[in-house]
Amino acid sequence: MNWILLILGGLFEIGFTSCLGKAKMTTGNEMYLWYGGFVISLFASMGLLIKATETLPLGTAYAVWTGIGAVGTVLIGIFVFKEPATFWRLFFIFTLISSIVGLKFVSN
Repeated sequence: MNWILLILGGLFEIGFTSCLGKAKMTTGNEMYLWYGGFVISLFASMGLLIKATETLPLGTAYAVWTGIGAVGTVLIGIFVFKEPATFWRLFFIFTLISSIVGLKFVSN
């Protein structure tokens, strides 16, 4: 169950970084709505990470949480914010995903 919470926390991390990116592209009330989404996602992400680390090893949980956030944020950057998808970016995203899966398999 705590692995599911950790994955959800990582997804909320993608949410808060995406909201931050959208907020800097907007003005007025829309900007404040994106910042509101940032704050809500930030608290949800941190809360789920805290809950998951009650039983999962802290180092593994943190690495998986940040890995999910990093991979997801790069993919959002490529697909939403039209950032370049170079060979090396995709190669290192793949190695990061492989490392996250490996940590899951060697942890309790």
